[in-house]
Parts: sequence; structure tokens; C-alpha cells
Amino acid sequence: MTAGSGTRAGSGTAGGGGAGGAGVNLLGLRSHNTALVLDLLRGAGADGISRLELAERTGLTPQAVSKITARLRERGLAAEAGRRASTGGKPRTVLRLVPEAGHSVGVHVDRDEVRAVLVDLNGTVVGERLRPLRLDARAGAETIVEEVAVPAEELVARVLGAASPCAASAASLVGVGVALPGPLDHRSGVLHRVTGFPQWDGFPLRDALARRLGVPVVVDKDTNAAALGLALAATDEDGGGSFAYVHLGTGLGAGLVIGGDVHRGARTGAGEFGHQVIRLDGPPCGCGDRGCLEALCLAAVERGDVEEAARVLGVGAANLVGLLDIDLVLLGGRTVAAAPGVFAAGVGERVSARVRREGLPADAVPVRVVPGGARVVAEGAAQLLLAPVFGRGAG
Repeated sequence: MTAGSGTRAGSGTAGGGGAGGAGVNLLGLRSHNTALVLDLLRGAGADGISRLELAERTGLTPQAVSKITARLRERGLAAEAGRRASTGGKPRTVLRLVPEAGHSVGVHVDRDEVRAVLVDLNGTVVGERLRPLRLDARAGAETIVEEVAVPAEELVARVLGAASPCAASAASLVGVGVALPGPLDHRSGVLHRVTGFPQWDGFPLRDALARRLGVPVVVDKDTNAAALGLALAATDEDGGGSFAYVHLGTGLGAGLVIGGDVHRGARTGAGEFGHQVIRLDGPPCGCGDRGCLEALCLAAVERGDVEEAARVLGVGAANLVGLLDIDLVLLGGRTVAAAPGVFAAGVGERVSARVRREGLPADAVPVRVVPGGARVVAEGAAQLLLAPVFGRGAG
């Protein structure tokens, strides 16, 4: 996928950082006009784009574009990329984004591992850490603070050469995005009754991490973070920007993108896909209900019946298609990545049957497995900080 339609998902940043430097400046530069210019610079890649083209494509005056690009160059975020012949007059100087001028850490906290990535302004992964996570049912949410902080600190030390994230923010670190199972309140960064860990209810993870790391922090559900990253990479061929990202790993959830925007709901709790009841007399689920999609799907995986897991997942995905009239279903997560063909076929069969019943062609709603499934959540978590800088999120 290539860069295309964006989102306007809230970022809810909190925390501090050192004075000066590109990392802090990026947050301070989040005006609408500057974001438009930065996004076009990023989209132009190494070939660059001229100031005249920037003015034409943003609707800004050439004078306004000159002021913005001068400020970006002064802060090391833009640089000359050579000259380009014009239809008349002297050749135009073209500018490019400097990807290494800013970075973001994205952390995916799963139930058995923590994956952290460091990405540059282009979203390219320049460093990665993977650590096992062993939590018993009594573990407090305070444990997560250290489990996130340690790999984040290791990444900025190894890749950016900074003693701490706080020190790195004075150089190029925008902040840290954290994605983990829900439910949680994205706006306040407060955890709710995470399945399996009800004692985490009410823990202010965002603020605790911001104090620990000394940089801005954003917290969101794992599926929402992945959906954000996928929405930023979506193209017109991906169905107009309305899709569901279904994630099957140690749990089951969905991230919803409607009209290009990540849909979080009135209380930022949308996407608890795994806890739709599809069998009233089914087995108990960790959420306290019975017959949930997650419980049935994970039980099938545990007994080695991946085809049955795919069929169960397909029932839930077909329900989503019928309820939301979305254009596309994307599948990801470690369990899907272990048998992508089985899940694509099993879910695809159920979704096709649903759309055929509505009088549509069988392929009206494609089902695809996302590439790079192992770190799609962590990369999306990093975009929780970067997307608003480029006008792809409401800061």
C-alpha cells in the first residue's frame, strides 16, 4: 500500500520533554498549514517538490509557503533536493522531507510479549525490540509501565544514541505510542477492565508513562492503532476508506475505519469485536459472558482446528459487513500470520455468502491478510504520535 487517505483520530498527547530540538518542535509545528506542507513533502519522497507546487496543491500563497518551508529548513525538517527544469524562467529548487529529523516509538503490549519499534518521519522502522511478557492474573497495571519503558529506552539509546527518551526528545523523538488490549479510554489514557486483568480498571497508564519517560505519550487499543497505520497507507483501490481490521492473536478485536477515520465511539470503546455473543449456551469467556466470538475462536485454535477458527472468525466478520456496510476486511495478528491462507479462505467464504444474500457480487467485499502482521500494531502505535504532525490526526 502507498500513502493515501488519512484519519482524523484524536491523539490525546500528554507529558513533557526537553526544550528545543526537532522532536519538541514537531509537536509545536502542528498548525494546519504546516501539516499540509509536511504531508506533501513526505509524499514527494526523495525526488522532492517545489514551493510553487506546494502552493498550488495546498491553496496557500507562495509567500506563506516560503515562510513555512524556511521554518522547516531552519529546524532541520526539510532540505533542498536539487533543481528541476521549469516551463519558463530559472529552474525551480525542490525540497524534500528529512526523515531522520524526527522519530516516534510504537509499543505493542500483548498478553505474552512486548514489541517496540522506532520509526522515522516516513514511518520506516529503524529499530525494533521484542521482549517476552509473563504476567500472572494478579499483576498490577504498574507492571506495564516498566515493560513499556525499558524497550523504549533501549531503542532510543541504541539507535538515537540518547541516554533516555527525554534526552532524545531534545534531538528528534516526538513521543511514545502504546497499544494494548482494551477496553480503555483513549482520550484520557486510562485503562478499564482489560480482559483477564480486571484489577487494571482505572489505571492512568498514559500519565504514568509520561512521568516515567519524560516525553509525550498516547495510549490506544491495539486494533485501533493498527487500523490507524493501515488507514494512512490506504489507496483508492482499498475501497474508499471504510474497512475493518480484524486482529487475532492472544485475543480477538477489531479496528474500524469509517470514511477514512478511525471510529472509536462515544466513549472510545468501539471495536470490542471479540465479545459479540454468537452462542447463547457457549463456553465462558474471560470478559464474564458466555459464547463470545473470542472464546469460541481461541478454543478452536487451542485444539489445533484452525479451519474451524477461521469459520468462526468469518461469522463475526460477516456480521460486521452486514452491520456497517464496509468495503474491505483486513486480517492480522500472529495467529492469522501463522496460517494466512486458511484464514483468508475461511473468512472470505463467510463474507462472500453474506454479500451474495444482499444481491451483490461475491467479491464485493474483499478479505485480505495484511503484510508484516507481526508488527502492524507497533507500527500503528508509532503513528499515534506522527499522524497528527502531518495533518492525519486531530491533535
